Amino acid sequence: MAHCPTILSQMLKLFSGYEFEKLVFKHQAEYHARGVRSWSHLVAMLFGQLAGQDSLRGIEAGLATQGRHLYHLGVTPMSRSSLAYANAHRPAALFEDLFYRMLSKCAAIAPRHKFRFKNPLYSIDASLIRLCLSLFDWAKFRKTKGAVKLHVKFNHAGYIPNFALLTTGKVHDSQIAPKIPLESGDVAVMDRAYLDYSYLYSLENKGVFFVTRLKSNSRFRIIKRRSHAQSNICADQIIELTGYYTRQNYPGPLRRVVAKDPETKKRIVLLTNQLEWSPATIAAIYKDRWQIEIFFKTLKQQLKVKSFVGTSENALLSQLWTALIAYLLLSYLKFKSKFQWSLYTLSSIIPTNLFSRRDLWDWLNNPYKPSILPNLGLKQTQLRFG
Repeated sequence: MAHCPTILSQMLKLFSGYEFEKLVFKHQAEYHARGVRSWSHLVAMLFGQLAGQDSLRGIEAGLATQGRHLYHLGVTPMSRSSLAYANAHRPAALFEDLFYRMLSKCAAIAPRHKFRFKNPLYSIDASLIRLCLSLFDWAKFRKTKGAVKLHVKFNHAGYIPNFALLTTGKVHDSQIAPKIPLESGDVAVMDRAYLDYSYLYSLENKGVFFVTRLKSNSRFRIIKRRSHAQSNICADQIIELTGYYTRQNYPGPLRRVVAKDPETKKRIVLLTNQLEWSPATIAAIYKDRWQIEIFFKTLKQQLKVKSFVGTSENALLSQLWTALIAYLLLSYLKFKSKFQWSLYTLSSIIPTNLFSRRDLWDWLNNPYKPSILPNLGLKQTQLRFG
């Protein structure tokens, strides 16, 4: 093959140009574009995430040094002032919608979760991203601190974000929980920040199963004690709440499972409305909630969500949504590859290969295979000595 596009060019082809233009038209994203079209803006922001560039100067210089490849990416050179203007004025909702377009493509090939039951399994949690209040004065969190909060519904099928919402740091997790979409038959895993009995009862009425932690000061009465054979299970009980307000908010029966961590020997008291599955399964479900913590850690360490290329709310939201798009893009490559990639390894090795001219899937399936250069029919010059 005489010509092969760059790895980055092939990755960008995963985005449908037709659907992207529809989103641009929907959000009127070309209004006052000032020379930077929406596609060029997206490519620049994705390049910043994938190449590890955390400043406008780095994005500008990184693309400028690859000027001969920009035509094949469908973009034109851009200055950092034009990119800063686009970040401040192009609607962040464009990137939000693009995230959900990429999610539908990624979820279609994601492997199922590791449990035997067929119910969809989700973790719900939020992570705080701290900001300098003097620069991000719109994101006031405490008296002298600023922050935004990323609320995520995390799908255990493929370990990808299924829903995301960005708020200021002041908004409590329990306020956002009712806005997170859940359907009958779903299993939602949450920590104690979401222990609001009126909210949990609304999930019960929708047919959603939940697993969470029980607070130590909760008042309840044991209705039934169940036998169990698992060594890591200390108790399996059917209970009802006895507190005056909690009883009104959740009048139905609940299940209390006390599990012991085999490594730390600490006891974890779990609360669920799933009355049929084994207590070991309930404990394993809550243990798998740790995957959302790994997701937040990967997002903050491998992508650019702690240093920002703009201080306005729109610029920050645009960068965060682009980071989530990049995470889904890397997950898609991982799912399609025959090689056993981890997201950490893939995101670490991608920056040095973005502008390599090599077939994307050949590289993903066999990354350590030497690249075969095309034979252009040139003969080696014979050197004579003496």
